[in-house]
Amino acid sequence: MAKQKATSRAAAKTAVKKKWAGLRGAAKPSSRKTIKSKGRVSAAKPKTVSKTAAKARPKQRIAISHHREEDFKADGLRTYAKYRDLGIADATHGLAQAHVIRLIGPCNPAEVSKLHYHDVEFQMVYVLKGWVKTYMEGQGETLMKEGSAWTQPPRIKHLIMDYSDDVELLEVILPAEFKTVELAS
Repeated sequence: MAKQKATSRAAAKTAVKKKWAGLRGAAKPSSRKTIKSKGRVSAAKPKTVSKTAAKARPKQRIAISHHREEDFKADGLRTYAKYRDLGIADATHGLAQAHVIRLIGPCNPAEVSKLHYHDVEFQMVYVLKGWVKTYMEGQGETLMKEGSAWTQPPRIKHLIMDYSDDVELLEVILPAEFKTVELAS
């Protein structure tokens, strides 16, 4: 019985190794698109990143961040928030940043309701806990609750109007370093 279990374990390990070897060595599906043009069919050349561009960006590394209360710091963009850096900026050499934001309650509209924009390429926010009421140019006022997510296009004018005392947000931004511009009311 023990010999059968050892044999079946060895067979399972071998099958997994073969599967992974197959995945590593498998031919990638073609990214070429077929284009019909005046009755002829031709294959479009796939877009590729030049070797120079690929080498210009340092290799990314794995970033692992486990929750620790002491990692929430009041050293970010806003004085009414605490930020927990997730290590993405370091791991991507500035390509992106991600952090968990706790807005400190109760909300003081005079402090938080300042129209501004960020000079970014990408910004995404996900509500982990609580709720936040925002204003975004072209969208108007929106109440975002736990489980809500949104993107903010580059340089979109926005502000926070109100939030719950327990709100926590996950924010992902590209690039990691960017300029914020506050606009006159």
